[in-house]
Amino acid sequence: MTALLVLVAIGFAWSIGAHYTGAVMGMPHALRAIGAWQALLLMAPLAFLGATFASHAVEQRVGSGLTDGPLSIGQEVVVIGVAFALTTVFNRLRAPTSTIQILVFAVVGVALAAGRGVRWSAIGHLAIVWASAPVAALVLGALLTKCLDRVPLGGRTGAALVAVGATAAFAMGANDVSNASGALVGTGTFGPLAAGAVGGAGIALGVLTWGKPLLRRVAFELVKVDRAMATAAQLVQAAVVLAAVAFGFFTSMNQALVAAMAGAGFARGREAVHTRTLLSIPIAWVLGPAGSLSAGYVFGLLVR
Repeated sequence: MTALLVLVAIGFAWSIGAHYTGAVMGMPHALRAIGAWQALLLMAPLAFLGATFASHAVEQRVGSGLTDGPLSIGQEVVVIGVAFALTTVFNRLRAPTSTIQILVFAVVGVALAAGRGVRWSAIGHLAIVWASAPVAALVLGALLTKCLDRVPLGGRTGAALVAVGATAAFAMGANDVSNASGALVGTGTFGPLAAGAVGGAGIALGVLTWGKPLLRRVAFELVKVDRAMATAAQLVQAAVVLAAVAFGFFTSMNQALVAAMAGAGFARGREAVHTRTLLSIPIAWVLGPAGSLSAGYVFGLLVR
């Protein structure tokens, strides 16, 4: 069963890596400051380094901070398996969602099925942050775009956005690998360093093998961006995510970036926004947690 948990965790990490290429490198690619393959080749090793060396505290929190008692290895296999399956479905649909939210609600579903106590206060605090972050990003994206319209942006903007994307790649590895590797730490399968390295390798592989579709969708199919809009969206995403982390919370990089892009697009007028594509994304944000909660409960009944 332990070998199965490791295998499923690596698979989930692979899916996570593919899923977050747009959130990390979408704006530099949209501005054509970096090509698709160059973006992926830059992102993969930085995400691995972040996962290996800067994820330890987050892994321990995710592994043991959501329920009153630790889940068994079999229950963790269900949690990670459900999260892996749903994330892969959204990757196939090229629909940005939140792997953090999918994982958390999979844990809740399995814990309820097993009769384990859920730390509802922790879940409630996370839900408030998750609901607030996209709204803040939407408003800030519009305001910052308007402000940047008054600032002459030189030719170095593209290079600066690539640097921000590189930083985001490291941060994504550090933050999001815990979705897959937290179970390895929580069950005592690996220590934080080894778990981070295993998950980081999976993330890097996902970036390189299946990252291009999400990268292009976020870069080109949501909003027609110009230099000011791309800069505003990337900066707002970083600000919102870092603000959440500073208070000890996790939020979605995808939700922050997509909302900031929408705000930037609306600052330009509705013709800049691919409304039909944009409106389909909140549906994925709702279906992801709902699906993981339901599936976690149903499959959790089998291993309680």
